[in-house]
Amino acid sequence: MIEAIVNILTMTVKITAIVFVMMVIIEYLQLRYQATMRRGLTGRRWIQYVVAAALGVVPGCVGAFFVVSLYMRGLTSFGALAAVLIATSGDGAFVLLTELPQTAPLLFAICGLAGVAVGFVADALVDKFNVKLCQDCEPELHEEDLVASGFSLSHFVREHVYHHIMRQHLLSLFLWLLGAFVVLELIQPYVDVRGLPVSNVVLVVIAAGIGILPESGAHLVFILLFAEGAPLLSASLRDSLYVKAVNVAAGLVIGLAALGLGY
Repeated sequence: MIEAIVNILTMTVKITAIVFVMMVIIEYLQLRYQATMRRGLTGRRWIQYVVAAALGVVPGCVGAFFVVSLYMRGLTSFGALAAVLIATSGDGAFVLLTELPQTAPLLFAICGLAGVAVGFVADALVDKFNVKLCQDCEPELHEEDLVASGFSLSHFVREHVYHHIMRQHLLSLFLWLLGAFVVLELIQPYVDVRGLPVSNVVLVVIAAGIGILPESGAHLVFILLFAEGAPLLSASLRDSLYVKAVNVAAGLVIGLAALGLGY
């Protein structure tokens, strides 16, 4: 019990710290290079999809955290957010590289291409149905930010890091992550599907459902299943639900299509 609590707190603090650093970096970049970043990222959506998917393919979760932080700032579209979350395997990518070193590059390529495709579809759906997304959280500009004399570190730390990121976002981020890991710890003993006498189609549906979970530990079950020969290709609450719905639908389509092709 104590070990589980320590693991939950460790993961929560770890991810909170990573996201916090990403938010600080993007806050700084947006203040200094806002016009350039908007021209480069928001002008051409297809570039967003490609960049987001490429960051998602990189093993680990940092690329996904970075794109999520960009999305929170309004610098990428909902489609880019969907693209990175489709493309990423999180920490499971390291397991894939270890267990299936020859197959892993193909799976990463498929995930990346699927991410780009899903990005196009997701933004098309948002535009077609006029889906209301969360309001962008852009840094508030102060007089010190506009002076031509240069960058003020003390002002940035005080107004942007402390008053904006830490006071407005950090606690809620920590609590949401903590709650998610507590729930995950409670249900994870029941997601081991290796011994279930079910069809491959049912396994695909279960895999898509497990993909909703906000942590990569449960996802490793399906990576290990695939490695053992099973035929599988594996900000705001509202936006999280939207993007999870898109990812589940995409996962079902891709997984069932792979089964149909004999994988």
